[in-house]
Parts: sequence; structure tokens; C-alpha cells
Amino acid sequence: MISDPVALVAILTAVVFKMVWLERFERFRKLGAAAAAILVTMVLSNTGIIPGASPVYDFFTGYGVLAGTVMILLGVDLASIRAAGSTMLVAFGIGALGSTLGAMVMGFVLHSGLGAETWKLSGQFAATYIGGGVNFAAVAQAFDTSSDLFTGGVAADVIITAFWLVTTLALPSLMRSGPENGAGPPPRPAERNSDAPIPETRAPDEPASGDGPRHSLVQALFSSGSAVSLGDLAAILALTVGCLWIAELLGALVPAVPAVFWLTTLALLLAQLRVVRGLTGATVLGNYLILLFLACNGARSVVARIVEVGPEIFYFAAGTVAIHGLIVFGLGRLVRIDAGTLAVASQANVGGSASAMAIATARGYESRILPGVAVGILGVGLGNYVGLAVGSLMRVLLAAP
Repeated sequence: MISDPVALVAILTAVVFKMVWLERFERFRKLGAAAAAILVTMVLSNTGIIPGASPVYDFFTGYGVLAGTVMILLGVDLASIRAAGSTMLVAFGIGALGSTLGAMVMGFVLHSGLGAETWKLSGQFAATYIGGGVNFAAVAQAFDTSSDLFTGGVAADVIITAFWLVTTLALPSLMRSGPENGAGPPPRPAERNSDAPIPETRAPDEPASGDGPRHSLVQALFSSGSAVSLGDLAAILALTVGCLWIAELLGALVPAVPAVFWLTTLALLLAQLRVVRGLTGATVLGNYLILLFLACNGARSVVARIVEVGPEIFYFAAGTVAIHGLIVFGLGRLVRIDAGTLAVASQANVGGSASAMAIATARGYESRILPGVAVGILGVGLGNYVGLAVGSLMRVLLAAP
């Protein structure tokens, strides 16, 4: 098994490079580099070539993805949220309802196998699949969940979250009913391939313009459009690290407000300054870090852990997300919300802001990037409240001590 940190970074970066390179081919583009990177690293970890846990993964799923978030937000035009903002909120609400019902249903189904602490899992999984994995630990602490149940729940959550990432990357293409959903990542500027001609460089969300295609945020995810100078690179890194530092300070000063809220706010405020908007390369660097984050998520998904923690906890997580998915995509489509928005909202529920951004950037949903991050932040607070309420209700319904 290859566990050396430098070797692991080499493997992860090689996987991301190869998957991005393959996107030049039309057939592969429908899957996308993001989903492919998750699947490849998942295979590598489950076959024992690389480990399922490493400080390297912790870095890229921690500071790495936060830095990528800042870099992408530095290129976000606030006007881009007008078309998707309210719709995203409705989609997020439907997804939260699905997660709540899913956690309760699975609590009833698996109560006999899991025993007296089943109500705690209902609360924890409702919380984590409304606002992301950070909520799992918060609600577990409030309920004083046993260490074995907590460890098993975390392992099951990691595996299911990775599988759901791949699913939500694919569903918009399978469900598309119009051009607003997008069939995959937009083609990168000035690129040709031997498999199919590159169509017009216009993002799925971007209206046609008589002035010709512009270098949109979606295009900037794949190309800076011009050479990146040393000065721009230095400024981007200074701003990114500075935002991370200040957000941590503010998060410590105001514990009731999650640090990711401060991080998003700082990045968006900076993005409105002309001098910051003039920096070249931030968005494409951020997209690269997001791809590494997704690759690490795949590597952490070791299916053999299901045997270690017991299949009931895995079934609990899988069933909760399955019911969430049926409701968010089923009810969401009934109220005529496009599949792309539903996919981003679902990831805001299940994986949090970073996963929502990963889906939006990987599929080229420019107008959904900021709304996805916003509802992901909302989910961090809302998920804890709902999780505590669901757990307390299930304790009564299951007549637990």
C-alpha cells in the first residue's frame, strides 16, 4: 500500500490531471472529471493501493477545499444569483424535508437491529443530511452518542456522501428536459479534440449575446483566458490565506456564526473590488483544489469499513439519502425545478457548501454557485436544530430510555 504523503499527493494530482485531460473527448465529458476522479480514487483505496485515511486527505478536505472556495468566490458576480436564488432556496427546503423524513423512516425500520440509541442516529443523520458532515458531530455531542455508534456513523456517512456526489453529478444529464440543466461541463476555450468538434463556448446558464461569447466564470474554471503573472498569483494566495485566517478569528469570536459564513462574506466583499476582479487565475486554481477535494472524498470511501461498523448503520445512512433523493428530485421536478438546481441543492444538504460548489462548478452551473454556497451555510445552522428536534421526537416515538 502506498501511504507516503508525497506519493499520495503525486497519485491524487496524476488522477486529477488524467481526468481533466480526458474531458477533451465528448463522450467522457458527459461523465466529467469530478465524478471520474471520485470513482478512480475509490477503486484505488478499495483495492488497497492507497489508504482510506491519511493526513493528505484531511488537508485537501479541510484547508484545501476552503482555499478553493475562496478562490472561486473571488470571481463570482453577485448579479448571477438573481435567476437561481429563490429557486435554490425552495429546492434546498425540499431536500431538507426529504432528509428529515428519511432519517425518521430509517429509525423505525432499523430500531430492532440498532437498539436503544437508534433515536440518536435519526437526529444525527437528519442533521448531517441537511447541512453536511459537521452537523453529525455537533448533534452526537448533544446526545452523548456512544463512541462505537459515532465512529460507525461517520464511516457510513463518508461512503454514502461520496456515492451521492457521483450520483448528483450524473442525474442532471440523465434527467435533462431542457438546456438549462446542462449535459456536462462546458467546453474549455480554444480547445479541440479528435473525438468531436467543440461547440460554442457558452455556459448552460448564460444567455446568448450579440456581442459574442464572453469569458464567463464558467469558462474561467477551466482557463484563465490569459497568462497568469507572478504578481497576480502572489496576490491571490495572500488574499486566500488572509481570508482563511480572518474567518477563523471571527468564528472564534462569534461561535454562533459558522466560520464558513465569514469566509464566504469576506471573499464576496473582496470580489466586488475592481483590483481583485482584475486578478487572473484565481478561479481556475480554485477549481483545481475542488477537484482534489473530490478525489480525496473518493479515496476515503473504503467499502470494507461497512463490515467493521456493522451493516445496519450503513443501511441507515444509505436509506436516509435514498429517501432524500427520491423526494428532492421527485417533488422538485413536480414543482418544475430544473435538475441542475436540484442537484446543487441536494449536495448543499448532504455534503455542505463545498460539495454544492463542486457540483455547480463541475457541471458549469454559473448562476447556481453562490446560491448553492448560501443554502449550504444555512444548512449548517438549520441542520443542527432539526437534528435535535428529530432525535428528541424519535426518542418519544420509539419509547427509548
